[in-house]
Amino acid sequence: MKIALAQINPTVGDIQRNKNKIIENLNRARKENVSLVIFPELVVTGYPPKDLLLKKSFVKANKEAVKEIARMTTGTAAIVGFVDENKGVLHNAAAVLENEELKGVYHKKHLPNYDVFDEKRYFAPGSTSGSFFVAGKKVGITICEDIWVENNPLPGLKKEGVELTINISGSPFHAGKRMLREELIKKRALENNLPMIYLNIIGGQDDLIFDGRSYVFSKKGEILARAKSFEEDFLIISDFENIARIEREQEVIEEIYQAIILGIRDYVFKNGFKKVILGLSGGIDSAVTATLAVHALGADKVEGITMPSEFSSSGSVDDSVQLAKNLGIKCETVAIKEIYQSYLKGLHQQFNGTFFNVAEENVQARIRGNLLMAVSNKFGHLVLTTGNKSELSVGYATLYGDMSGGLAVISDIFKVKVYELANFINEREEKEVIPKEIIDKEPSAELRDNQKDSDSLPPYPVLDPILQAYVEEDKSKEEIIALGFNAETVAKVIKLVDRSEYKRNQAALGIRVTPRAFGSGRRIPITNGWRE
Repeated sequence: MKIALAQINPTVGDIQRNKNKIIENLNRARKENVSLVIFPELVVTGYPPKDLLLKKSFVKANKEAVKEIARMTTGTAAIVGFVDENKGVLHNAAAVLENEELKGVYHKKHLPNYDVFDEKRYFAPGSTSGSFFVAGKKVGITICEDIWVENNPLPGLKKEGVELTINISGSPFHAGKRMLREELIKKRALENNLPMIYLNIIGGQDDLIFDGRSYVFSKKGEILARAKSFEEDFLIISDFENIARIEREQEVIEEIYQAIILGIRDYVFKNGFKKVILGLSGGIDSAVTATLAVHALGADKVEGITMPSEFSSSGSVDDSVQLAKNLGIKCETVAIKEIYQSYLKGLHQQFNGTFFNVAEENVQARIRGNLLMAVSNKFGHLVLTTGNKSELSVGYATLYGDMSGGLAVISDIFKVKVYELANFINEREEKEVIPKEIIDKEPSAELRDNQKDSDSLPPYPVLDPILQAYVEEDKSKEEIIALGFNAETVAKVIKLVDRSEYKRNQAALGIRVTPRAFGSGRRIPITNGWRE
């Protein structure tokens, strides 16, 4: 029996496109004499469809698509993730299609409702067996979370005599997720003494990245085959005892790089943008963001603008120009000194008698944000913001200034990791794509004379571990101090994080690469009296 794992990239809401992609893969499977082709969780609708599920016409269209797919299953059966509906009740479901018929439906039993998941808002849990005869074999079907819980359906399927277990999934990526999945699937295969197929979706969907990496495990818990990472794949397996194909493992920094590339590409193209634009400051963040954008989209689809002020160093322009030359992108210079002076002149009455402070600094950032948005408005380019997770955490960013834009490419990467990513890119390309001058210079917003990030923040090697403990691991102030950090520094950092919630609520959508990103996976109220 030949089984194909169709690890495909659907688009949420584009049922017609998704249906066509499924049928293309079905036709390919038939040509290669595959008995059964498996598709990921909710592949017909795309994952996660969120409140599209509240539209009756959307649910109906997804069910009609399943009927059309079923008519294409002569000679090759299919398991397809979709939304089932019965008397107004929705289920996250798997359709078993064979000989042009809907042979059966499995409803997901365990619905995740934590982190980025919100399935109980939409779906009811299933109660029927996932055991089906399909393509001459008795198989057990589960969907994603079903295998992550200890009280899972697999022992019951084993008792029903299934020969193989199949899990269709929509499991989002974060750094380190690969090992968690492999350990889990190995455990489940060994517990039940059954070979196991795990099929994950691939693609970028808003802030979420799905990395694929579908698996076939033997009943002894051995990896027999692994599909590609961050790419579509069509993996055929016929031998559940011997190794078929194992893709090369990736280091964590390479995973992050590939995840962001996929996230940029899918967000830009699935939303119909032709080009992106960003401000180039001569700093590490904009340099890494621009490079990632070029690697995702191509140099002809990325434009940069450098916007020097009276406080900008000569390197801010020169290094930006050199970066643009290295990347092969268009880069224009729009000096903002005169615009800035006109702002100060217009605010003279309001600011009269006061000292220069953060207000005048932020006027410059907002001018730059307005210029980028003006170009976006004129030509339809998507503005990429360039702030990192360290800055976003402590509010070291300007609302309606450097936070202006549509996609925050590196907003889930701490500053120290940004440098690691820059060095990885240069090593990967085997040349100095990001100039050494940019990597070596001390970080500065350049909004006042001789400004350095360290004037306002602890050094990033100190700041980032504190932020990781507080933001990602939910450690208390006392627990973080117990790790060996200075108590005054910890208290200052926590205060900055807590009072910046309102800024993050207005930030551009970011690409999630850690277990706890700002956005859908971390929901802290803005009006909030709790303090550590």
